[in-house]
Amino acid sequence: MSPRNFLPGVVWLAVALMPAGAAGAEPPVLPWSERVLVEDVDIEALAASGEDPVAVLQPIGERLFEAKFTSLDGAGRPDATGAIVPTKVRRRSHLAFQRLAGMDANACASCHNEPVIGGAGAFTANVFVSEGFESADFDTIDPQFSNERNTNALQGAGLIELLAREMTAELRIQRQSVLEKTRSSGQPEEIALEAKGVSFGSLKAFPDGTLDVSGLDGIDDDLTLRPFSQKGVFASLRQFTVNAMNAHHGIQPQERFGAAWTGTDDFDGDGHSNEMTPGQISALVAWQATLPAPGRKQDLPDLWQSAAGQGETLFGEIGCTSCHIPALPLDSLKFQDPGPYDTAGTLRQSDVATPLVYDLGTLDWVKALPRDEQGRVLVPLYGDLKRHRIADAQNDTFGNELLAQRFVARDVFITSELWGIGSTAPYGHRGDLTTLNEVILAHGGEATESRKAYAALPETHRQSIVAFLRSLEIAE
Repeated sequence: MSPRNFLPGVVWLAVALMPAGAAGAEPPVLPWSERVLVEDVDIEALAASGEDPVAVLQPIGERLFEAKFTSLDGAGRPDATGAIVPTKVRRRSHLAFQRLAGMDANACASCHNEPVIGGAGAFTANVFVSEGFESADFDTIDPQFSNERNTNALQGAGLIELLAREMTAELRIQRQSVLEKTRSSGQPEEIALEAKGVSFGSLKAFPDGTLDVSGLDGIDDDLTLRPFSQKGVFASLRQFTVNAMNAHHGIQPQERFGAAWTGTDDFDGDGHSNEMTPGQISALVAWQATLPAPGRKQDLPDLWQSAAGQGETLFGEIGCTSCHIPALPLDSLKFQDPGPYDTAGTLRQSDVATPLVYDLGTLDWVKALPRDEQGRVLVPLYGDLKRHRIADAQNDTFGNELLAQRFVARDVFITSELWGIGSTAPYGHRGDLTTLNEVILAHGGEATESRKAYAALPETHRQSIVAFLRSLEIAE
């Protein structure tokens, strides 16, 4: 192997190139080595260089996403749990891999692989979220101990995060506006919160600067949209990636588990320090952020095309598009990493001189997306990035989780983006519903009226809605 110098100051270096015995150098990596974490990039130098960071980072990100991590990379976490906050185990497990408390996967692609790498996963790829019990190991799938979740697809994730960032910014401007108004008037003031046409309830402000957040709907009190995970609890791909590396693979990213936050560079006690660098996390983020958005199935037979057209119309008429909004407008295609809403334990913009910027507008698949009269890209996600209560006493299929996650109630989930749903069976947050008809009829709570309207349709009309949904696919 040889070093690849893309530009001055930015060196992708294989560890094999380090002279044996050099100060601070690790043992050389031989050509047949089973180690996969052998390349890195200086993201500070890359950001300052003016070079397109996607061209530099995307290839390494793809390799890391597909790589099967080994103990030579630091895979495993004998002294650490899968918790988001660095947490020591109460006792070491005799099992390195354990489906319930992790580690539970060798590679990112072990679960995200249908119909392509980065996609969804079958029921066999389900993970277990043991919120509130992260310091214990389990040998039961009883829902009182863990929530079982199916794997989501990552296609179009960069656009999803950009939408969430813009909506967060809009809502915070509205918050500032009502605070200024109440200070001026000397009276309590209330504002209806809305971003990109999506309502998030109301916010009441008082002259002393305090806020009444009891009227908020579908969003956290800090007005930050968190579009990732089925509960909508992760604000960025970077945060999602840092969490997943530790939880699923036992690889501890330096930016959360390193000495700056934990006082040690080997928090999990496996003999490997600073197991994943900020540059390697950035590479994974760049690859995920540039995954093409799902689209429409091409060359449908006439029967299917006709049925899908009718089904799309009916999908709106029965109210499904009140949450599964066909498209949201996006003003900017500049994806910053770290992002503006990354928080402690994840590399933040304040931690770097200049964030990396990925211009998604240069990607061919983005250029093909429609635009509105203002020139904004219309992101065809069929979602609203908002949480909703979708279970009730009469229809509790989606209320089978018994544990809240990150203070989100057990029967509340973020609206699933339906783009690509024709490629991502099985359905439901547990992946235990095998048909689209089943998953539609499982809706309760806020979706009750739409579900009733669907159930009341003639069978031919219900089939047309299925035909429409089956036409939304991830390209292979």
